[in-house]
Amino acid sequence: MQLMMFLVFVCVGTFPAVISGPGVKVVVEEDSDAVLPCSLRTEENSTAKVFDWRKDESQKEVFFYDSGIHYNNGRIGQDEQFRGRVSHYEDQLMNGNASIKIHNTKVADSGIYSCILPKLQPIQTFYVELVVERLLRDRSGEIPGASKPSITVLDATKDWSLLQCEVHGASPEPKVQLQDGSGNILPAEERRGRYYVTLNITVTKTDRYLCVLTQEEISHQSRAETFVFISGAGNTTDRNVGVGIVVAVAAAAFVVVVVLLKLRQIKKKKKLSGPTGPEAEQNSNGLEMGTLMTPETNNSQHCTKWTDDAHNSLRA
Repeated sequence: MQLMMFLVFVCVGTFPAVISGPGVKVVVEEDSDAVLPCSLRTEENSTAKVFDWRKDESQKEVFFYDSGIHYNNGRIGQDEQFRGRVSHYEDQLMNGNASIKIHNTKVADSGIYSCILPKLQPIQTFYVELVVERLLRDRSGEIPGASKPSITVLDATKDWSLLQCEVHGASPEPKVQLQDGSGNILPAEERRGRYYVTLNITVTKTDRYLCVLTQEEISHQSRAETFVFISGAGNTTDRNVGVGIVVAVAAAAFVVVVVLLKLRQIKKKKKLSGPTGPEAEQNSNGLEMGTLMTPETNNSQHCTKWTDDAHNSLRA
C-alpha cells in the first residue's frame, strides 16, 4: 500500500519541465487570453471527476476542480499569480473537457503546464507549453530602467524652433529618435552618456514632433510630443498656401478686367454705328417727314393764305 502511494506521488506530484512525448504549444500575445486544452480521451462525463492544473517544477497551483468545487467558488490554495484570472468550461464538462482559460496573460505566465487527472485509471497527465510574447508598449513604472522621454523647445523665432529630446535613467541602453507628425525619422545632433541620451534639432515647419524611446530588451517603448507653429516666411507650407491664394485672386481680377473691357468695347461700337432695328426705322421716318416740312414750305403757305385774304378784302 505504501509502495502504491509512493508511485502515485511520483506520477502526480512531479513531472519534467521539458515536454516529453506528445504535447501542445500555445502562443499568445501579452494581455490576451490563452486556452490550455485538456480532455478525457474517452469523452466521459467529468463533472464528478478531479482535474488539477499546475505550472512548472515549482508546482504552482493554477486551477483545481473536484466534483464542482474549484478556486472560483470557495476552494483555497490557488497561487497568487493566477488568482481571479483562470476559468474553466462548466458547460463542457459533460463532454470530458477539462480545459482552462487564462485571462489577461502576462509574460510571467509563460512556461510548462500540466493537466493531471488523478482519478482515472491509469492516471492521465497532459502537458501544455504556453508562450506569452511581449508587446512593445510603455512599461515605465513597471520595470526598473524603463525610462520616459521629454521634449522641449529651447529657442524659437518666427522662422525656426530648436527642439531638445532628453532621456534619463534608461537601462538597458535605449534607442532614441526624433520624428515628425508623419512618423518620419529626423536627423538630429546626439549626445549620449551611460544612462542618458540628448537629441537636438532645428525645425522650420509647423508640425507635431515626437521624441520616441525604445528598449527592445524589456519590450518598452514610450514617447513625448510637442506642437511647433512656425509663423514666418521660413514656413514652406504656409508660404506655398499664401502664394496660391495670391495667384488665385490675381487670376480672378484679371478675368473681371478683361470682361469689363470687352463690354466697354461692344458698347462703344454700338454708339458709333447708330441705332438699328425699329428704333432706326422710326428715326428714318422722322427725317423724311422733317424734310417735307422745310422753312420754305411754311413761308409759301403763309404767303398763299395772305393773298387769299387780300382778294377777299377788295371784293368786299
